[in-house]
Amino acid sequence: MTTEQPQPPLRMPDHLLAELATGGGSYEALAFLERGERVRRLLLLRTVQEHLESLPTPLTPHSKAWRVLQAAAGQAPEAVERLILAPQVGSWLTHVLRRLHGISEGPLLWAEAGRLGALAITAALRARIEADLLVPLTDGALHLPCLGMAQLAAAEAGVTVARAQTRDGELTLTLPAVAGSEPSEPGAVLTCRPSTAPARGETDAVGTGTRWVPLRTLVHSGPSGAVDIPLDDLDPYRDLDEPIAPARLDADEAAVWQTLFEEAAGLLTGAEEESGLGRLDPTAIRAVVPWGRTSTTPPPPPDVRVSATSGDSYGAMVIARPSSSLALAEAFIHEFQHSKLAALLHLFPLLDDDREERYYAPWRADPRHLTGLLHGAYAFIGVAGFWRERLADAEHAETAAYHFALRRLQGRLVVRTLLASGRLTAQGRVLVAGLARTLDGWLREPVDRSALHRARTAAALHRTEWRLRNVAPHSVAANDPAGLRFRPDRGSWPDVRTYAFADRPSAPFTADEHLAAGNPATALARYADALDADPAEPHALAGWIVARAALTPGRTSRHMLARPELLQPQHRA
Repeated sequence: MTTEQPQPPLRMPDHLLAELATGGGSYEALAFLERGERVRRLLLLRTVQEHLESLPTPLTPHSKAWRVLQAAAGQAPEAVERLILAPQVGSWLTHVLRRLHGISEGPLLWAEAGRLGALAITAALRARIEADLLVPLTDGALHLPCLGMAQLAAAEAGVTVARAQTRDGELTLTLPAVAGSEPSEPGAVLTCRPSTAPARGETDAVGTGTRWVPLRTLVHSGPSGAVDIPLDDLDPYRDLDEPIAPARLDADEAAVWQTLFEEAAGLLTGAEEESGLGRLDPTAIRAVVPWGRTSTTPPPPPDVRVSATSGDSYGAMVIARPSSSLALAEAFIHEFQHSKLAALLHLFPLLDDDREERYYAPWRADPRHLTGLLHGAYAFIGVAGFWRERLADAEHAETAAYHFALRRLQGRLVVRTLLASGRLTAQGRVLVAGLARTLDGWLREPVDRSALHRARTAAALHRTEWRLRNVAPHSVAANDPAGLRFRPDRGSWPDVRTYAFADRPSAPFTADEHLAAGNPATALARYADALDADPAEPHALAGWIVARAALTPGRTSRHMLARPELLQPQHRA
């Protein structure tokens, strides 16, 4: 931890930016991104420490916690640096800075700021040095980043204070003596040697007893040995912004995570040594945060319904577990692409974004701003590469062909929007032009005809329904985002077609199934029946427009597809 030493300017070599502009990137390029994240993290840490000097606290003064952190870094620099670069630490640092500037909310500020003491205690344990600090408890728990959680049963609910002492890797956590209480009151003292535990085989759950609850880890066995990746269901800063309570997984659910992770890791690695498009070294993942379920029941869906990352926590991924390792591997690729782009944006601006949400994103129900559009393009070029890698896999070839065809088409549309926006910086133009070259090459690659038809149809359906639900008919232009006017009643809507069209219908019945099967006439009639009941229903109207365009291609159909919001129900013939 070398915050006091002057650092040379960090400049990305042109050849590394060119690599990342393809959508992939070598180990050298990823190492440079991590180097940039290290510099940023140290700057954030120093900034927080300076702000905390004047913050009143019932805990040990922040300056002393800082000295403990420095002493630990001097004794075990690599271990403490890994701790400081942990995703949860980055999330905490930026959250506390937002709190200090009054633009975020959370628990008592002194308690959140007291996380610096917990960080120092963790560093002292890693370095096996002595420390003695007053630290905050939340509902009796002291959260130690990257290790787990110490619980004291005798602590009161809410935010309280305890004394944390370390010596030779051992932690003693003690509640302060209260007048009239016994020094050895049950549940007031915990002595333990904090450590993590593998996800498969660790059974301890969060409860009310005095004990150590270890952070679980997913074990990946690679060429250089086993690597532990946190499966974080404990840390309050494991989510995207505000602190959240622990959501401990059942032992069976944790074991399923390990199994799926091993299977997904096998899909992520390719024959090449470099981490290219569609592949990912699983050790690049810094943390997996389960979302939405703690038990194996009810059974999860096959696909990932929720996944997210934050630019403040590089390499961490919040994921709702699917039942399919293929879907999990796709989510890993998707979210790591977001981490890469966020790290690039920390190095230099890629665009001049006015943050106006007016652009069409083929993977969203709502209009997006340019930064969101760029993030989506970068994420989904990775997804397209992932499915391209699966084309030779007989088990998944047809599904892969569909997703590859769909994401390359949608990605190229968004890249064109970005290039035409006039808001890219010099580095942004290099990046987006590189993405365009990758996608243009992929668009020339042959794909199964049925899968290509379904992909093109699904893309047309999404754009058509998006405009029907979002764009007001009096907008002045079809493709100029500056001319769009949005409906005041627009809201979220489910995209049920993107994944439904992935498989060829064997016995089509619904209108969508007939359209996917290449029967636009039957689909048109069924959409018309649905519109008789509700002539303005956007889902059915989008299907009707796309089916009609497939039956009667030409200028009129192109106009309908370009500006479907102008098509009034009574104009159908």
